[in-house]
Order: sequence, then structure tokens, then C-alpha cells
Amino acid sequence: GKDSLQGTVDDNISDRIEAGTFLVAAAVTGSNITIRNVRSEHLAVLITKLEDTGASIQSGNGSVSITAPDRPDPVSITTAIYPGFPTDMQAQWIALMCLASGTSTGTDTIYHDRFSHVPELQRLCARISLGENTAVVNGVERLTGAKVMSTDLRASASLILAGLAARGTTEVLRVYHIDRGYESIEKKLQALGADIVRVSGKEY
Repeated sequence: GKDSLQGTVDDNISDRIEAGTFLVAAAVTGSNITIRNVRSEHLAVLITKLEDTGASIQSGNGSVSITAPDRPDPVSITTAIYPGFPTDMQAQWIALMCLASGTSTGTDTIYHDRFSHVPELQRLCARISLGENTAVVNGVERLTGAKVMSTDLRASASLILAGLAARGTTEVLRVYHIDRGYESIEKKLQALGADIVRVSGKEY
């Protein structure tokens, strides 16, 4: 130890999961966005997987840009510790694969039972079957809006992303879970052109 410490100046590392969520938001809606002040090397495995879906991604100078196809190709994932595919992106990826042009799997080796979003995605007419720690997703052309309930932070993100792509209105209950990991996500999505509003009430 030391008797005293001295001050210094450093930059905070950007949140790779928040950045990844917005990249998947673009992919799920077939859109193009640019995320600034992000370290692309922290998103390497996600970027590779998004490129495998048919997305075009450019990165450099602290930004990542994505141009997504109208419909993603099916791409399977297996979560792993960093630098592998993050378990905190598994739910969002499953939402994307609900719209893929084929069958994919999502396996979580970190949290085997982290699939509370699956039955809620099924309410949106997603075709998913669930095993012990793997979801098998048969992509559909379009999801249908419905009332769904989030149970945790990443499930909330998954349901919001699915709702962006669904036909009609999707109502996500208990969305307060998302505030633990995202700051004003609805406002950021609004700035990107999403038709999303946050309402108050005990259900939300």
C-alpha cells in the first residue's frame, strides 16, 4: 500500500452492451445507424455475427456504423466469457433471430435458465422452442404486436426491440427493469425515428 494517492485523468469505457443493443435495434428494423464514442474492439464478436446476418458494418475513429438488410440471415450464437458472445446480448439476439430467414439457435453457457423473454416473444407470434439452455428459433417474416411483460433488464431490451419490428402496437409491462442498464432508451430510440413512448402507471 501507499500513504497517499495522486489524481489522474482518464476516459470512461463505453458500455458495450448498450452499444450492442442499438446495433441489434438497427438490425431488427433493417435500418442504418452510427454509434459514436464506442470501442469497436469490445464489440468484435457481435460485429462478426451481425456481418454474418448480412449487415454491412464500418468501424473506426471511435464509431461503429451499421447498414442492415431488410431481413437477417439466421446466425446461431453461444454465449461465453469475454471476448466471446456476451450473455447480456443473448436476449436481444434471440429477438433479432425471430425475424431471420431460417432457423438458428441461441445457447447460454453462462446462465442456463436465462430465457424468460422467450414466452413473451412467443406472444408476438415468434416461433421458438426452448431446451435446457438453448432456444431454437424459426424465423418469421413479421411479428405481431401484443401486450408482453418483462422480467429483467435484458428481457426488457429484447421485447422492446421485437416491438419495434412488430406489426401493430406492442405494450411492454414492467419496463422499469430496463432503467438498470439503459439511460432514457425510449428517447434515444425516438431520436432514431422509432415510434415509441413511455407511459406511467403501476403496470409499467
